[in-house]
Amino acid sequence: MSPNAPTPSSPGALSTAPYAESRVGPNRVALLKDGLQAFPAMLSAIAAARSTVCLETYILKDDELGLRFLAALMERARAGVEVLLMYDYWGSEVSERTLAELARAGVKVHVFRPWRYLGSLSRAFSKVRRRNHRKSLIVDGQVGFTGGLNISNDYAPVSEGGGGWRDTHVRISGPDAQSLERLFLITWAQNKGAKFDLKRFTRPRFAGCEKLRVVGNDFALDRKGIRRAYEEAFAKATQRICVTNAYFLPPAKMVRGLVLAARRGVKVKVILAATTDVKLVLYAARGLYPRLLKNGIEVYEWASGRILHAKTAVVDGTWATVGSSNLDPMSLRQNLEVNAILTEPSFGTALERMFNEDLEHCEQITLTEVRQYGLVQRLLSWIAYRLRHWL
Repeated sequence: MSPNAPTPSSPGALSTAPYAESRVGPNRVALLKDGLQAFPAMLSAIAAARSTVCLETYILKDDELGLRFLAALMERARAGVEVLLMYDYWGSEVSERTLAELARAGVKVHVFRPWRYLGSLSRAFSKVRRRNHRKSLIVDGQVGFTGGLNISNDYAPVSEGGGGWRDTHVRISGPDAQSLERLFLITWAQNKGAKFDLKRFTRPRFAGCEKLRVVGNDFALDRKGIRRAYEEAFAKATQRICVTNAYFLPPAKMVRGLVLAARRGVKVKVILAATTDVKLVLYAARGLYPRLLKNGIEVYEWASGRILHAKTAVVDGTWATVGSSNLDPMSLRQNLEVNAILTEPSFGTALERMFNEDLEHCEQITLTEVRQYGLVQRLLSWIAYRLRHWL
């Protein structure tokens, strides 16, 4: 077997082992399907921490799963590990009692942008709209995780009483985990997080791997990094584009990129949510279906009964991305996001295999079906699509 070949789990099997693993430069990158595979790996990494832990999430709830993670963080903090926790105020539900326990254990907590009056109403609303939507965990600067999974029971396996939301994460074991750590520390500093032992985070310099990039959207200069990466990949596609995205409202340029790819003979398939926690986004996305379908793009809706929350794409089996960014205005223009982008063919092949397995749980949408949507649904789609920049 090639040293770069993925080592997959049995297709369809319920396994906590990674879906696949690939050698990417000096790193091992694991593809993790759902909370069933991601959460045990994350908790194991936290338990093995010897110096530092950084956990960043949009949603943190002190429910059963959340308390497991918080207990793991507190145990490491009591053992002398520098533990930094950052979560978004808008998306999370954490009690004052839980926060007090974290503080007593020595966990440094930063709540990202709690609601408060900030002067003018427009300024206040702007601040509220820009959220920290990243999901990342970095341990000792050597193991990093990112993807779409938040920390709540919604993402826990159904077999453990959770919602079993369909999502995808990656684990980066190697020096490129530091790229995630740097993003975390910059955000912590910019948003006036508590002081911490900076010496713990002094790492040997390394040359980043060409086949693995960590791309983060910031509130300043790098706001379009993830968007540009998608658009460039779509423009270069020659064979296949496979996109899975829970909240699909891409900008006109990105839609045009998909349409142009389909017109030049590229097979374009998108898997979108049929059951979602944000109904207006679903209606708005359906407003795009006629254009996509008329140009030969295959549209599928996830129909397993579980909510689809993944944000992945693979192009020509070689360019692949897994991250927190939806293809909608909030992610591409407003929020803090982070995606891992890989150009290692073995990883791309594994992600494409995952996409094809997901197709088995989808219903293909046809132009005939779209034209038969009822008046109410067509009206809602028309209205929601025109409000897409506010969703």
